Amino acid sequence: MPTELPYAADAEVSLTYDELDVLRIQYQKELSQTHVTIQTKFNYAWGLVKSPVRDHQVEGVRILQDIYRGEPTRRRECLYYLALGHYKMGNFDEAKRFNALLLEKEPSNLQAQSLAQLIDKGVAREGYIGMALAGGVAAIGTIVLAGLIRRATRK
Repeated sequence: MPTELPYAADAEVSLTYDELDVLRIQYQKELSQTHVTIQTKFNYAWGLVKSPVRDHQVEGVRILQDIYRGEPTRRRECLYYLALGHYKMGNFDEAKRFNALLLEKEPSNLQAQSLAQLIDKGVAREGYIGMALAGGVAAIGTIVLAGLIRRATRK
């Protein structure tokens, strides 16, 4: 699927079920041994965030937030995928917040710049949908009001 934003490919490309399964199996194996490495957690969260399945994205963001809170040295790595996960779930305010933190640290990060453009387009699209819904409600309200007025003047 071609895009104007070549650097935000993660927003559109998912892992195959088998690729995600490899990450899940590794994560569960380490979890059963009571010690999951940060890298395994990150890899699994990365795969989940890239998934088109919302439940996967939610779980991926949850794991990334745990890493972000618990591992200060890994925060920068988490920022982009936290922003991406929130973007894919339609949480544009959170996506914008995490992406802005990354751009503060790395203003020339092309992935973050292109993700910022995608987030802005998502916000605009959401705004257009909201305006269309409000316009539809207003139109229906006007029709109902006109009907009531017409009925009242006939009596």
